[in-house]
Amino acid sequence: MYCPYFNYLQDMYRQYSPPGGPPPFGGGGQPPFGGGTQGPGGPGGQGGQGGPSGPPPSFTPSKSSPQLKAVDPGAVRPCRYRFIYIWLDNGRSFWAWLTYVGRTSVAGWRWNGRRWVYFGIDTRRIESFVCY
Repeated sequence: MYCPYFNYLQDMYRQYSPPGGPPPFGGGGQPPFGGGTQGPGGPGGQGGQGGPSGPPPSFTPSKSSPQLKAVDPGAVRPCRYRFIYIWLDNGRSFWAWLTYVGRTSVAGWRWNGRRWVYFGIDTRRIESFVCY
């Protein structure tokens, strides 16, 4: 039976999987950091496709920008391969290292307090951000 949504998900999975395949379920593995090579705009894997080679900055930036209704992907694009601090519409915030910025979503590595974890999120969920 043909299911367009399933085919869409398969295409998205193939297109946005990180180098070397997706991270294992349960968080048992580490992302491929690339051994400290330089990628575009900063540390990362081959061609900047991996996550950063170390933890994010040790401070939490203050949220000084006004509340936005929507985040323009064009505004987020310069933050690729750089540290970015993201505030979500649900009140959560975190450090990230983006490797993909599309029309309606972003993807990359999110710092969970101990290590980098691959993630993706709809740009409509991003309330504010600042990149370094």
